[in-house]
Amino acid sequence: MQAFVRVDAQNDRIELQEVPIPELDKDEVLVKVQAFGVGIHDRYFIPANVRFPYPIGTEAAGIITKTGGEVSDFQAGDRIILSSSLQPKGGCWAQYVAVSSDMLIPLPDTLDFILGAAIPVAGKTAVECMQALGLKEGETLFVAGASGAIGTLIIQMAKNQGIRVIGSASSKNHKYMLSLGAEKAVDYSTPDWKGHVKRWIPGGTDAALAIQPGTGKDSMDVVKDGGKVITVSGDRVGPERSITVQQFQHQLDIRHTIRNLADDISRGKIRLEIERIYPFKQALEALTKTETRHARGKLVVAVAGS
Repeated sequence: MQAFVRVDAQNDRIELQEVPIPELDKDEVLVKVQAFGVGIHDRYFIPANVRFPYPIGTEAAGIITKTGGEVSDFQAGDRIILSSSLQPKGGCWAQYVAVSSDMLIPLPDTLDFILGAAIPVAGKTAVECMQALGLKEGETLFVAGASGAIGTLIIQMAKNQGIRVIGSASSKNHKYMLSLGAEKAVDYSTPDWKGHVKRWIPGGTDAALAIQPGTGKDSMDVVKDGGKVITVSGDRVGPERSITVQQFQHQLDIRHTIRNLADDISRGKIRLEIERIYPFKQALEALTKTETRHARGKLVVAVAGS
């Protein structure tokens, strides 16, 4: 099969190569990948002590072609969404991927493979961020980097819960964010953007979510005394003014979270924005675009026909 692989542990170069189709363990299924999502960490999420070349990739949608002897809840022909993060056998930037059946959820009939592939990473992160924020109806949230894949979901989830959102992004994305449910948008390149936030909510917002790297301190500056800041970006910021600061951490189970989100998307309660669909041979172009952190919504690669 063809797969986009890391060639060794020292070099982060990705190449398209012919590699063997992975063998199945008893609790695994073999999936013919139809589409995969593109993430900011795909180049670097490599388990320790793996064999190279190593197929990269963390999220996809496809069709099961074969099941291991201990798999009873899925069968060949099922359309599924999968997470393949940090698997020793390799990820889903490939024509086929072997994954444990506990990393699968059924793809709703009303969703295509492109939408399915875009859900797992950004969707799981957004749901878990909302749970960690713990905001109530009528409270306020500032989102730093609100026009990306995670931020666009956060805006809609917050609006659906009656939470008021103000987001930062370049001015070209403001109309788009407002259409998703943000009450206000600010341009982070404008010198007085923090003043705009404070004028919207005197004293500061109840909480902030720092998605983009380097936004942790700025997020602290627009949160009220005693508020909460969660950094998805990995920024390290110290507490001040009795603000609770929390580093975002993923939980292990994805199936319940992603199943519910997929259902919300299929019913139209949440809009999943796909900025662009790339053909398989142009996947590295999509990765480079995502790594600029200027993508709007999600980038997805279509594998079928590769």
